[in-house]
Amino acid sequence: MEELVNGQYGYRDTVADCDRLMRTYPFVRGYVIGHSVLGRPIVALKCGEGTRRIHMNGSFHANEWITTPLLMRFAEEWAAACAQNGSLFGEQACKLYRETEVWIVPMVNPDGVQLALEGVDEGNPFRQQLLLWNKGSEQFDQWKANIRGVDLNDQFPAHWEEERLRRGMEGPGPRDFPGPFPLSEPEAQALARLTQSLQFDSVLALHTQGEEIYWNYREYEPEHSEGLADRLGKASGYKPVKLIGSDAGYKDWFIKRFRRPGFTVEAGYGVNPLPPGAFNGIYSKIGPLLTEFLRLHR
Repeated sequence: MEELVNGQYGYRDTVADCDRLMRTYPFVRGYVIGHSVLGRPIVALKCGEGTRRIHMNGSFHANEWITTPLLMRFAEEWAAACAQNGSLFGEQACKLYRETEVWIVPMVNPDGVQLALEGVDEGNPFRQQLLLWNKGSEQFDQWKANIRGVDLNDQFPAHWEEERLRRGMEGPGPRDFPGPFPLSEPEAQALARLTQSLQFDSVLALHTQGEEIYWNYREYEPEHSEGLADRLGKASGYKPVKLIGSDAGYKDWFIKRFRRPGFTVEAGYGVNPLPPGAFNGIYSKIGPLLTEFLRLHR
């Protein structure tokens, strides 16, 4: 994760680290699950061979890009511990590998992350629209949406129309526009396809910030979800919160569609984008939380 020293961790860093991880640990497999609006492959890493199949993702929102290296560090530490028959935050890594199959999508929104980190270049086909949506500013560090100005975590068919009315956004912008219809964006489509195909037992979407765990959705969640959230909270010091007044998110759709446990974890504390210097402190809590997530359904 040397790139964090320079203050960023973008799409190229993610792909390079995925390739290095798979070369170093051949039991970690990589798959392309779809492509972004600008054609960037959206990568998933698979690790583990157990009967429990779970999913983690990061960087739904562009300015929350620090969630990607958090997931990448976790994947690398788990793989290294497996290779050495070692432990991961006090848990036997190989035991987790035998019990659980984990699919990690470290960067759901590669176009948006690159925009937030590097701004809009002359060759970007959306350049004029992006500058207009960003009120003429070439500073995109507050950008959350994808390259078409759609908030990918407001894209899922879970009371989407209510979320659209609540947001009140008439068109594309840096944040909060749910799109013209559910799953209009290829990034959201890719994640929905993966989820429907693999039928995960549980999912976790990593966002920033607030050090909170959201575990419910309109009473669709299973009865034991709150207890599972409490376990994640005890592992990390994060606060489980019963959330109301929010719809159309990935976790919301998963809970509604499958009636299985889903979690949104708000990593770190402060103002987005969280500073790279906070990375190690955030990971000291996220690492144990993700390890507990691997153990949840024992």
